[in-house]
Amino acid sequence: GLKTIALNQLPPEARKTISLIDKGGPFPYNQDGIVFQNRERLLPLKPSSYYHEYTVETPGSADRGARRVVTGENGELYYTDDHYESFKRVIR
Repeated sequence: GLKTIALNQLPPEARKTISLIDKGGPFPYNQDGIVFQNRERLLPLKPSSYYHEYTVETPGSADRGARRVVTGENGELYYTDDHYESFKRVIR
């Protein structure tokens, strides 16, 4: 299975993104909340619209950077800091 990480072990920017998700936004990027396709097949296989992705700001990055939080319809949270090369399940 996937490695896990406790919410309080995430970078502060990831915790901020999760807080925005919990509140329903507003989100800083137009792409936030779009369907995550799981093309890499690293997350459990689910229907195509099951997952959504959100940007985790990367200080000093000129673009959105490589960090994301991906949510599942049942409240699951996943974190990647390498643009979908690997994921950790976030434990609250």
